[in-house]
Amino acid sequence: MTAEKFFEELRRRFIAVLDEHDIGDEPVQITCRSLTPEEAIGKTKRQDFPIITGDDVMIQAQFRDSFGQAFTDAPTAFEGTLSEVLDMDIVNDAHGRGLFIAVMNAVMGYLGLCRGNVHCRTEGPEYCAQDMLGFLRREYPDVERIALIGYQPALLDMLSHSEYDVRVLDLNPKNVGEVRYGVKVEGGIKDYDEVVMDYADLVLCTGSTACNGSIVNFIDIGKEVVFYGTTFSGGAVLMDQKRSCFAHLYA
Repeated sequence: MTAEKFFEELRRRFIAVLDEHDIGDEPVQITCRSLTPEEAIGKTKRQDFPIITGDDVMIQAQFRDSFGQAFTDAPTAFEGTLSEVLDMDIVNDAHGRGLFIAVMNAVMGYLGLCRGNVHCRTEGPEYCAQDMLGFLRREYPDVERIALIGYQPALLDMLSHSEYDVRVLDLNPKNVGEVRYGVKVEGGIKDYDEVVMDYADLVLCTGSTACNGSIVNFIDIGKEVVFYGTTFSGGAVLMDQKRSCFAHLYA
């Protein structure tokens, strides 16, 4: 599936939900802003989360009394209507895409159609990592090799000390080639085929791939893929993709 087809289908399905709930034409005001690291994730014991190191930014949208977030390298502030968001170029414009996804998560959360649309904070990432281990053991007892897509230190630390073999891919050149928690971080583009297609029994993929557009590399690839994180909370529901996230327990 191409990025254009994926994002246009995502928009179409979101609009269908809005129509179903009679809010598609409502002139609802949307506000969106970047969060500080402490606002986004609290005071964590690890200081190597991308939110903290400043490589990417968490943006937050508000729809009525509901919040939705997106982890993006193209943050922007916005205040306007829902119809303006729906008209944004989410295929070619990374700023518009991030805004759309954050707003979509806020609306989907408001409608009760998704959860975990706000990031876990402080000790939450550590608890989430242990919850993820329990999920993997329960749902995928025969899996041996996991490809972790996106440098998420709590998950990588957990996996590297578990019974699973793990390799990790990331797009940030500051991480690629470095050894983190005993695992060498490999290139998200250069090593994709070897790690995802040849090595992995299961792909555990960050939902922030929805913001940078690389999510299409993990849709319908003939491998079991599970998305994690807040960014794809609403999108996973709309696009019928598997997701595991426990942020709603620790936000």
